[in-house]
Amino acid sequence: MAIGSAAFAVVLAIAAAAAESPAPAAPIGLADCNTSCGGVSVPYPFGFGPPRCYWPGFNLTCDRSSGQLLLGDGTLRVAEISLRNATVRVVRSGSIIDSASITSDRNVSFGGSFMNHGYMLSNGNELVLSGCNLVATLVEDLGVGPGRSGIISGCASFCSFRNKKVDSVGQTGAGSKYCSGMACCQAPINYHSSPTQVRLRWLDAGNHSEALTFLPTHVFVAEEGWFDQRPLADQLLSVKQSPPRAALEVPLVLLWGVRQGLPPLPNLPANATTACSADADRVLCKSDHSVCAAGNLGYTCQCQQGYDGNPYLAHGCQDINECERPQDHWCFGECINTIGGYKCQCPRGTHGNYTVRDGCIKSSATGISIGIGVGSASGFMLLVLAGIFVTQRIKHKRQIMLKQKFFKQNRGQLLQQLVSPRADIAEKMIIPVDELAKATNNFDKARELGGGGHGTVYKGILSDLHVVAIKKSKIAVQKEIDEFINEVAILSQINHRNVVKLLGCCLETEVPLLVYEFISNGTLYDHLHVEGPKSLSWVTRLRIATETASALAYLHSSVSIPIIHRDIKSSNILLEETMTSKVSDFGASRYIPMDKTGLTTMVQGTIGYLDPMYFYTGRLTEKSDVYSFGVILVELLTRKKPFSYFFHDGDGLVSHFVNLLATENLAEILDPQVIHEGGKEVHEVSILAASCIKLNGEDRPTMRQVEHALEGLVSKKYVQTDMNVGTNEENDIVMMNCSSKMERRSTQEWSRRYSMEEEILMSARYPR
Repeated sequence: MAIGSAAFAVVLAIAAAAAESPAPAAPIGLADCNTSCGGVSVPYPFGFGPPRCYWPGFNLTCDRSSGQLLLGDGTLRVAEISLRNATVRVVRSGSIIDSASITSDRNVSFGGSFMNHGYMLSNGNELVLSGCNLVATLVEDLGVGPGRSGIISGCASFCSFRNKKVDSVGQTGAGSKYCSGMACCQAPINYHSSPTQVRLRWLDAGNHSEALTFLPTHVFVAEEGWFDQRPLADQLLSVKQSPPRAALEVPLVLLWGVRQGLPPLPNLPANATTACSADADRVLCKSDHSVCAAGNLGYTCQCQQGYDGNPYLAHGCQDINECERPQDHWCFGECINTIGGYKCQCPRGTHGNYTVRDGCIKSSATGISIGIGVGSASGFMLLVLAGIFVTQRIKHKRQIMLKQKFFKQNRGQLLQQLVSPRADIAEKMIIPVDELAKATNNFDKARELGGGGHGTVYKGILSDLHVVAIKKSKIAVQKEIDEFINEVAILSQINHRNVVKLLGCCLETEVPLLVYEFISNGTLYDHLHVEGPKSLSWVTRLRIATETASALAYLHSSVSIPIIHRDIKSSNILLEETMTSKVSDFGASRYIPMDKTGLTTMVQGTIGYLDPMYFYTGRLTEKSDVYSFGVILVELLTRKKPFSYFFHDGDGLVSHFVNLLATENLAEILDPQVIHEGGKEVHEVSILAASCIKLNGEDRPTMRQVEHALEGLVSKKYVQTDMNVGTNEENDIVMMNCSSKMERRSTQEWSRRYSMEEEILMSARYPR
């Protein structure tokens, strides 16, 4: 027995020595090729010099005289190349638009220096504007016709009319952006894009006085965080002088992918990825421990988990020693590196839980005696069985501790307080994580239904055979978790046929989970914006609008504490098989105390649907939901997308709709199917929509009034259908505050005010 133990110890020692032996340095580029220029590492497939040193299309220029590595036409200097993230960090000198005084609108081309060479702008960048009373927008070509473009990002910058001082810049709290909108602004770029132009417009085209132009104007597209809390920002906002152009070194993050010499890319949605074909994987990814992915921009390779290096080279991916990188593991005992991974155990003479700090404790004297006394085969077997038992107990205890940790981290105590008045709800709502994992086949990607503003939604089948939708939060950020629990608390107290039903939740995982009833027929957005001349019938659209208005009126006036949804849009209205509507996604919703008429919050919503008064003031009221619902009515009437529709003069959908209604030319923008099927009701719904989207929130009707108006139209339509007779009474219906006829002069004045205000709104971008 002693000989066997010694042999076993020798085997362990040999294995440990093999694991700890240093591996040869991972290759960066091909043999006899330079892999560095200007202090920048140049890994293959990038390269410079002979064509064999780089993949076609990935050649860079090494300027020996200046010691710089250049990309494309030489206007961009390469600062860093990342194979893991498939990005290139470049530096651009100077601002895109740079002027001591802007007296007219500007359109400046942007993006050609990298788009013409196969690169794309990453969502890790932002748009920065410094100057007075201007709107800057970054746009891309939508490819649907000449002059049609969509906004990628945008923001507005204001200055004081009374004095030439900038007092609010840089005064925000920790973690906030440097600019607050006074004298400069910052807007995120939330998705990978191919920009073509930067547009700069005046907020007041008829007033270019010195009070509006005293500050020099600069526009940048830069890596997110570059502009925050920098001395350079203070110089840019100085009235006295601007920094020299050579001092403005602006970093950008670009995406790349390999195309040349590989099979055609699969047809994928924007920013989506999938596994490569076998041919592409074999040709591109040369390392044994690499994986291949395909996206819109091209193919990329990554080293497998536990490996790092260059997957484009043979033997390029090499084992990572996780024991030397504590951030890669949770081992508080003895860490032993293995090929492609690691193992952890308590040091000799100790036992316990090696996954928590100080979890390994010294073994007792009795334990040591037992260990020494085991010399027979039966004793050894008992020791093995005891080890298995202890391991299982430790594993079980660890799982319990993790569940308790996540429950506390996910604000479980807060949820208990929120639902404690309804003990029956609290008992039914808690669903074990094992049940949800089984229902979704361990959250298989094939079960994904889509992603919302706050998480990914999976289709699942519970043990009782109920089909459900399970929402999983994207990241474990405290703000996201608070909003997640906010949605649980709100939905648990709502009982309305047109609001999606919350069945339960799970807080035992790193990110919280919500379980809803499964709505199988997609969203209103999916049904409206389809190819072809016809979509939902007019009768169906009118009924969906009525049901949605009923749900919002219930939230505003029928629950114990009024609730403002704050993100009403067509993609948040789900449809059942019978086309019954269900309002969903309450992650941004807020309670409004009974003794208050509004609440000041950080502005949050979706571009195109966001209430302008809420955007300007940060004051959230019930009329903000009314505005968003009015935009949905316009969307139902026109089948145009509020966030991407722009008329030839730059007007957005809402302002263009208002202008056409004022001039009695609404037929130009209405959906032909609506005109054919709707009759006189279309005009009444148009007037109702116009009243909901008035700029002044006090002039808008309440959702209860909107609900009654729509119910009147639906009821009258059913009566007319039963009688099969048309009447003239439709022209006599009184619709709340908006039933009186609009005078031409006042409506035109309203539309002129609206155009400038909505331009600011449409140029802003708020992530959801």
